[in-house]
Amino acid sequence: MSDAAPGYRAHLMSTYPEPPVTFVRGSGAHLFDDDGKEYLDFLSGLAVTSLGHAHPTVAAAICEQATTLLHTSNLYGTRPGPEVAATLDRLIDAGPGKVFFTNSGAEANECAIKLARKWAGPVVGGQGRYVVISAFGSFHGRTLATLHATGQPAKHEPFQPLPEGFRHVAWNDAAALEAAIDPSVAAVLIEPLQGEGGVNPAGPGYFAAVRRLCDERDLLMIVDEVQAGLGRTGRWFGFQHYDVQPDIVTMAKALGNGMPIGACWARDEVAASFVPGDHGTTYGGQPLAASAAKAVLAVMEAEDAPARAEKAGAHLASALRQLPGVASVRGLGLLLAAELDPGLDARAVAAAALGEGLVVNPVTATSLRLAPSLLVSADEIDEAIRRLGRALAATPGSDA
Repeated sequence: MSDAAPGYRAHLMSTYPEPPVTFVRGSGAHLFDDDGKEYLDFLSGLAVTSLGHAHPTVAAAICEQATTLLHTSNLYGTRPGPEVAATLDRLIDAGPGKVFFTNSGAEANECAIKLARKWAGPVVGGQGRYVVISAFGSFHGRTLATLHATGQPAKHEPFQPLPEGFRHVAWNDAAALEAAIDPSVAAVLIEPLQGEGGVNPAGPGYFAAVRRLCDERDLLMIVDEVQAGLGRTGRWFGFQHYDVQPDIVTMAKALGNGMPIGACWARDEVAASFVPGDHGTTYGGQPLAASAAKAVLAVMEAEDAPARAEKAGAHLASALRQLPGVASVRGLGLLLAAELDPGLDARAVAAAALGEGLVVNPVTATSLRLAPSLLVSADEIDEAIRRLGRALAATPGSDA
C-alpha cells in the first residue's frame, strides 16, 4: 500500500493536505515514487535542490562530514562554516560583510529584523526606530515576526495579535514606499522577485528608488534572496540585476541543496551592531550543514550556475510561450511563472502535470511556478514541455 494513501498524515499535524504521491528517490532532475514511476522535477523542492537530487559532490561532502564531526555548538570553532561565509561575502560583492548562519530562510529574516532594530537604536518611551516596511504580495517566513513582515494579510488573521513594527506598501510603487516612511521606520525589506507572491520581478528603477530612499532617510535596505538567490535568476543574487548594493541580504533554500541551512549577510558597519549575547542559534552553521553548503557553492562556481540559469531559463520561457494554454510567462532565469489562459485552473493543471510525470506547482490560482535544477539539460526542458502540453490539453477549460 502506498504511503501516500489516506492516513499518511495520521501522526502528523494537519499543516499540509494528504500528499498525492510519495517520492522515495531522486537523481539530477528526476524523482521516483514508491511505485517506481519517474517524474521530471521542475519545482526543485521550492527552489531548493538547485543542483538536482543526490548530486554526487554534495552527497560525498555530507557523508564525509557525518563520519567526522556533526556538532559542537557555536561556543567553539568548527569547519567549514567560516569558509562558506567568506565565499558568500565574495559572491554578494556589496562591500565587506559578515554572515550569521541559520537553519532556514525564516530564521535568516528574523536575524535581519533583529539586526535592523539593534542598528537603529533603542526604543524609549515608545519613541525610536523599529518599523520594517515590506511589500504586499511578499513572503518572508512563518515565524510570528516574519509572518507579519509577509505582505499577505489573509495569512495573518489566524495568528493575531502579531508582533508590532511592520508596515506594508504596494509592490513596485516607490511613491507608496516614500509615503509610508516616518521617523519610526528602521528598514525596508524586499525581494528582487516575489516568489510565493506569484513570481513577480521588481520593475525597472524600483530597486534604485528603494536604495535612494534608504540613503536619504538613513534606513537599511534588506533584500530577501531566500528563493531568488544563488544563481537562480541568472545572477548570483537577484539584486545584482538592478545595480544596487543592499545593507543586509538573506538566503537559504539552494544554499544546502536540501540540507537545512540559511544565512544573513550584513555590511561590516551594520553587522557590528550585534555583540555576543544579542543573537544565537543551536544548529546554525554546524559542520554537517556547512559542509553541504561548501560543496554546493564549489559546484555552482565550477558550473557557472548563473550563466546556466540564464541560458536554460531563456529556453524554457520561449518553449512555454509556444504552448497552447499559456497566455504569458514572467520571471527571471530559472524562476518562472506561466500565466494560463482564462478558464484554466492552475491547481487542476498542476495535478494533470503530476499525472504526466512533471512536478510544478500552482503559485497563484491562474499560474504555474517552474524552478528546475540550474543544471537542467535542454533535452529535459523539451521533455517537460511535452508533458506540460499534454496536461494542459487534458485539463477542463482548455482550448488545446
